[in-house]
Amino acid sequence: MSDAYDLPPDWPTTEMEARAVQDELRGRVVLDEPGPPPGGPLVVAGVDVAYDDGRDLVAAAAVALDALTLEVVGEATATGRVSFPYVPGLLAFREIPAVLAALDRLPVTPGLVVCDGYGLAHPRRFGLASHLGVLTGLPTIGVAKNPFTFRHEPPGPHRGDASPLLDGEEEVGRALRTQQGVKPVFVSVGHRVSLDHACAHTLRLSPRYRIPETTRAADSLCRRALLAGG
Repeated sequence: MSDAYDLPPDWPTTEMEARAVQDELRGRVVLDEPGPPPGGPLVVAGVDVAYDDGRDLVAAAAVALDALTLEVVGEATATGRVSFPYVPGLLAFREIPAVLAALDRLPVTPGLVVCDGYGLAHPRRFGLASHLGVLTGLPTIGVAKNPFTFRHEPPGPHRGDASPLLDGEEEVGRALRTQQGVKPVFVSVGHRVSLDHACAHTLRLSPRYRIPETTRAADSLCRRALLAGG
């Protein structure tokens, strides 16, 4: 595979090892920074992965966009063997090695990374966006298509309407309506970004469709990389 990658050193291979890593890294999540201001010059990267279970392959894509124009300014992929079994709550350990490799191959350094998944909106408060943020040091947010196990009231019908995503009384994210008349997305903080800014960035990156342009571009690219891999 021309875009193959190596696993990071000492990458966990068992559920017990992965949970220990989660416990160690979770304390490094930074929650008291606002992150890059919405509406200013910014390079935003979207990351996503695709799987081919028959060939035991995973492909990751990182696509960098100019936040003001939404034009693509860089893209990269990484393809390799799936290195961790599927365990609920530990999905990041299947995806992050490929995502890290794709991000490292980008020709530009993003000021914000948007993950197709969760950050704090995770049973152990350490989803893919938080994990990736801690490992890279970059501001990260999660924008998911489904609310996982958390409850929420439907947000209002208009673009920009939002409602809390709750675990008990704790707000772990927001259900955000990016387009009138379509289902909301579920935004959560990953690392070094406030929830208000995470929602504002998500809206700016979603001018026409439910899903941010960063995710749409990364989804398309990783699927093409998977077809070409192996």
